[in-house]
Amino acid sequence: MDSSSITPLARPSIRLTTMAHGGGCASKIPAGELEEAVTALSGQHYEQVLVGLEDGDDAAAVRIDGDTAVLSTADFFTPVVDDAFDWGRIAAANALSDIYAMGGDPVVAINLVGWPRGVLPMELLQEVLAGGLAVAKEAGVPVIGGHSVDDPEPKYGMAVTGTAHPDRLLRNDAAAPGLPITLTKPLGVGLLNNRMKSTGEVSAAAIETMTGLNRDAARAALEAGARAATDVTGFGLLGHLHKLVRASGIGAVLDRAAVPVIEGAAEALADGYVSGGTRRNLDWVREHVRAGPGITEDDLLLLADAQTSGGLLVVGEVPGYPIIGETLEGAGIGVC
Repeated sequence: MDSSSITPLARPSIRLTTMAHGGGCASKIPAGELEEAVTALSGQHYEQVLVGLEDGDDAAAVRIDGDTAVLSTADFFTPVVDDAFDWGRIAAANALSDIYAMGGDPVVAINLVGWPRGVLPMELLQEVLAGGLAVAKEAGVPVIGGHSVDDPEPKYGMAVTGTAHPDRLLRNDAAAPGLPITLTKPLGVGLLNNRMKSTGEVSAAAIETMTGLNRDAARAALEAGARAATDVTGFGLLGHLHKLVRASGIGAVLDRAAVPVIEGAAEALADGYVSGGTRRNLDWVREHVRAGPGITEDDLLLLADAQTSGGLLVVGEVPGYPIIGETLEGAGIGVC
């Protein structure tokens, strides 16, 4: 199903992004607050759990047998774009990314829906679900059922189950010093989405980036021998890199000039379309970041930009994708 098959009568006059306090992964609870909240879940010890809560990795990994680990994740958010079909596509790609970021293959997905049923028509929800299904089909993943609630803010996403070999997981605590750092999608979708929410100006480049699957990048990373990775979403490049180097007990340096940026994002930054989530990201990591000569506050805001369905951050060289820095002995993140 594609957007051309949707009748115009199903489209409301209201813009979806105006119905939520924040859009996409920028609506996440700030990382520091979230880490404090989930301490209530700490202290669980199960022999079969390979990746649990400790380092805030992208998905849980539980060993089933010697050759199979089951991966489990859930991700949903408020509208990041006004087009319902595209929102569904973006949310599905984002949820599937957690499995790819662990080096796994998604097996099945279920929908997670919050819907203001007295405000928005159910036909519009059908568009959202159709968008999610379209991306799941591209990934070869069946979408079977789900759960919905009547909610003042529209929300959509998926819970996804996948599998991986226990010895071939991509983890955020497995990085070693002295290796290149690769980023598989450009930054800037948070800035462009915030501009769109404010002005209605749609960025086709941002939508293309957000709806792209991380499947091929994950497979390329595994084939290249990578063992550490994460995806870049609501906590920004700096936030997710901070979590990775902290979990691995190492440091890193980023080459600002090598970081790819989506067309139009630099202009959106200059025009001030910085989300509150992005500013909170930078506040959270600032004490762990050392900015070199010539690195401006705008540079740091771009590196902290809250991404939705961003790329993979891989420790190791991945052919076909840009190297943006390297891991080091020590701690913290340098930006030069």
